[in-house]
Amino acid sequence: MRARDLAQDLPVVGPDDSALTAARLIAQRRLPGIAVVDADKRPVAVLPASQVLRFVVPDYVQDDPALARVVDEAGAERLCLEGLSGERVRDLLPSAHHKVVLAAVDGGATVLGCAAVMARLRSPVLVVVEKGRVLGLLTASHLLEVLLPADDGQAATTK
Repeated sequence: MRARDLAQDLPVVGPDDSALTAARLIAQRRLPGIAVVDADKRPVAVLPASQVLRFVVPDYVQDDPALARVVDEAGAERLCLEGLSGERVRDLLPSAHHKVVLAAVDGGATVLGCAAVMARLRSPVLVVVEKGRVLGLLTASHLLEVLLPADDGQAATTK
């Protein structure tokens, strides 16, 4: 099986798209991240959901999560909306002086090759590319589903 066989048709965003729209796509589709493409639909970055959270959660709360206890749900929603309001996707991406390798594979990549790239880059999403264009996306959960053998009835139970 090749990456092109596993690629899912998932939404992509552009660098100038609204950060709030991108965050809502991630949330509504329960995606681990989203691909960012240029005007020619060529991939330029992967925006992980965790990076969106890093952007909206104040540094002082990230440094001391105990401070989050003083913010109620409505306050947390306000922080998120205010943090993303007026921002563009490009604002959430690492700055130009941070070297970021695009988490992408060619459509002919093997399953293990996809897993290796995903693991090395610590990316929850791979962009599958053919002829310079986005063919689709491959999530870590989908890749694990393919790599793990069928459940033999011995699945762990949660308590």
